[in-house]
Amino acid sequence: MELRLLHHRSSILSGSMPFLAPCQYCERYKPRPNIRIMERRCLWRLSRGERRRLSQPCGHGVRCADGGHKEELTASDKELMDACVIYSVAPAMGHNQVSHPESHLRVPAIVDALNEMKLTSKFRGSEVLELQNAKPALVDDIISVHARAYISGLEKAMEKASEKGIIHIEGSGPTYATQTTFQESLAAAGTGIALVDSVVNASKISRDPPTGFALIRPPGHHAIPKGPMGFCIFGNVAIAARHAQRAHGLKRVFIIDFDVHHGNGTNDAFYDDPDIFFLSTHQDGSYPGTGKIHEVGTGNGEGKTLNLPLPGGSGDISMRTVFDEIIVPCAQRFNPDIILVSAGYDAHVLDPLANLQFTTGTYYALASNIRQLAKELCGGRCVFFLEGGYNLKSLSYSVADTFRAFLGEPSAALEFDNPSILYEEPLDKVCPFAFMFNVLNPVHVKKGIPFFKNQTDDECPRTKTATAALYICSYKAFQLYLASQHCGFLAGYGSSPAMEKITAFLASYYFISCCS
Repeated sequence: MELRLLHHRSSILSGSMPFLAPCQYCERYKPRPNIRIMERRCLWRLSRGERRRLSQPCGHGVRCADGGHKEELTASDKELMDACVIYSVAPAMGHNQVSHPESHLRVPAIVDALNEMKLTSKFRGSEVLELQNAKPALVDDIISVHARAYISGLEKAMEKASEKGIIHIEGSGPTYATQTTFQESLAAAGTGIALVDSVVNASKISRDPPTGFALIRPPGHHAIPKGPMGFCIFGNVAIAARHAQRAHGLKRVFIIDFDVHHGNGTNDAFYDDPDIFFLSTHQDGSYPGTGKIHEVGTGNGEGKTLNLPLPGGSGDISMRTVFDEIIVPCAQRFNPDIILVSAGYDAHVLDPLANLQFTTGTYYALASNIRQLAKELCGGRCVFFLEGGYNLKSLSYSVADTFRAFLGEPSAALEFDNPSILYEEPLDKVCPFAFMFNVLNPVHVKKGIPFFKNQTDDECPRTKTATAALYICSYKAFQLYLASQHCGFLAGYGSSPAMEKITAFLASYYFISCCS
C-alpha cells in the first residue's frame, strides 16, 4: 500500500510552542522511538506504594473450601481478586499536532481528574489497580485486523515524519502522524491486549473480576483494515477482540461502540464474521457518514452488526431507552464470552465535534449497566477502550464517573452537569428503534413454533409461514408508525428491500427467544 504524504513542519519541533509544561507526564511518558521489545511483563501498582513484577498470564490456584490441594496465592493475586477497576495508560505524548482536537493533553487530563477525585490506586488501595509497562503489540497482533502492506507502509513513513515534523496521510480523513506515531500506536494496541489478558485471567480466580479501562490514544475505531482514518491509526478494540478469540478461546465477542461517530473501522473488520457482534450508537449523519440502520452484516455475519443512528439532540432518555430495549436483548441473545467497549465521550453536550446531549450522568449509567450486563452474561469479562472526547473537562469528568460506576459508588454528575443547557430530545425520532422491539406483544406469536432452529420447511411447515407473517406484520406496523411520527431519517427507506431487511432483522432478534 502506498501512503501519500503531505508534510508540514511541526511547530512543536520548531520551538514555537512547548511540548508540555514540565510535569509528571513529560518524564513518565517521554516518547521513545526505538522501543526494545521484551518479554511481556507488567507492573502492578500496589496499595503500599511498592511495585511487584507479575508475568502474564497469572494462573495460580485458589484454596478450596474443603482444604483440598491449592497453590499459594501471591500478593498480586490477592490484589487482583479485590480489584473493581484495572486500568492502564498509554497517552502517546509524541503523537500530537498543535491545536488539533485529538491532542496529547487528553489522557493526562483524565489522569489528573482521577487523581484529583481520589479514584486511583494511590488513594483506593486494592480497589483500583494500574497496569504499567504493558508490552507493545506485535505486528502479528496488528495483521489480525489490518493489511500487512499498510503496517509496513506506515512504519516506513516514520522516516519522513522524523525529517519533516508532522505528516498528514492523504485520503484517510484528518489523520496526522509524527515520528513516534507508529510505536505509540503499537503501545496503545498492546495496552488493550494486556488488559484483556488481565481481566480474563482475573475471571479464572474470581467470580467478580475487575472491569478494564484502556486510557489510550491514538483512538482506533475509524481505522479500516487497509489504512488509518479519522484520527485513528490501528483498530485497538478490533485487535483486542481477535486476541481474545485466539489467545483465550473466547469465541463470541460483543462490541458496544457509544462514540458519537460511527465506528466504521470496527464495522468493516467484522462485517462478515458470525462470532463478533458489533453494535454502534452514533449521531445520524455525522462523520464518516456510515453506520446506516440497514447495514446489518453480510454473508455468515448477516445479523451480527447493528447500527443505531440517533438524531441530533438525542440525550440521556434516548440512550437509556435504546440500551434497555435494544442493546440488552441483543446481548442476551448473542450470549457473548466477553464484552469490549469503544468508549467515546464526544456525545457529551459540551463536546465541540457533534450535536448530541449526553451528560456525565449518561456515561455513568452506561458504564454501570454494561458492567452489570457483563456480570450476567460472561462472567464479568469487560474492557473499555478510550475513543473520542475532545472537551477536556467533560471527557475527564465523564471517565471519572465511569470509574465510580465500576466501583459501585454513586455518581458525582450533579457536581458537573448543568441541566439548564439541555433542550428537549427528539424522542419521536428515537421511538422507532424501541418500537420494533415492543410493538408486537410476544403472546401474539404462538408458542412452540421452531424459529431459526435449522429445520427445513418440510420438517416444520409452519416455520416459514409464521416467520413471514411476523415480518409482514412488523413491517406494516413500522411503516405506519414512521408515517404518523414523520420520522424522516428512517421513513426515506419506504418499502425498499433495505427496509424489509431492517424489519426482519430487528423483529427476529426480539422474537427469536419467545418462539423457540
